[in-house]
Amino acid sequence: MKQIAIELKNVEKHYEMGHNIVKALDGVDVKINKGDFVVIIGPSGSGKSTMMNMVGALDLPTKGRVCLDGENIADYSESDLAQLRGRKIGFVFQTFNLIPTLTAKENIGLPMMFQKVDQIEKSERADEILKNVKLTHRESHLPSELSGGERQRVAIGRALANNPDIILADEPTGNLDSKTGLEIMGLFEDLNKKGKTIILVTHDLNLVKYASKVLKIRDGKLENRKLKK
Repeated sequence: MKQIAIELKNVEKHYEMGHNIVKALDGVDVKINKGDFVVIIGPSGSGKSTMMNMVGALDLPTKGRVCLDGENIADYSESDLAQLRGRKIGFVFQTFNLIPTLTAKENIGLPMMFQKVDQIEKSERADEILKNVKLTHRESHLPSELSGGERQRVAIGRALANNPDIILADEPTGNLDSKTGLEIMGLFEDLNKKGKTIILVTHDLNLVKYASKVLKIRDGKLENRKLKK
């Protein structure tokens, strides 16, 4: 039996808009198993970003439960939850979010500082990650000296810094040309084959072909359908 990595149980998220209450998520139930490659799709305003925040344990639901490895994230203090995210989830963003004054290697090593990894181990681990994302020859370059694809590889490397089980990517090919986007998706595929759970949020329907599970969201409600690889 597959182990559940993340589970949302009857999750609702409400926002106040003036005198109105908007349900960004409305009764969402979903289980994401370890080793899944999940693609979350939906139009603008569908609840996609809110869904990402829930799946990534970045926000708490108004109603319902979000469980990470079987534990309700609402039971954690904010500092403990930040540590939990740092260990279990790696985040990749459309705009890369790299520190412009740090080299590729330093950007990759940054999350390890928050987990108090010693300097020698941090350097060795960053070197190994640079090798895995094929950027050893660019380790001393600043983000401004890298191409878009290289910057996204650094961002993926940073997400891998603490060897998390889950990689959550928000529109990871949105700022890339089609050829570079294919290369980045190939990297996600390789990570998935190595056992990482991949959760990818996108509006690009072309990325559905990579998924073992597609979560389609519209008006805060989820339509769950599975795909065969």
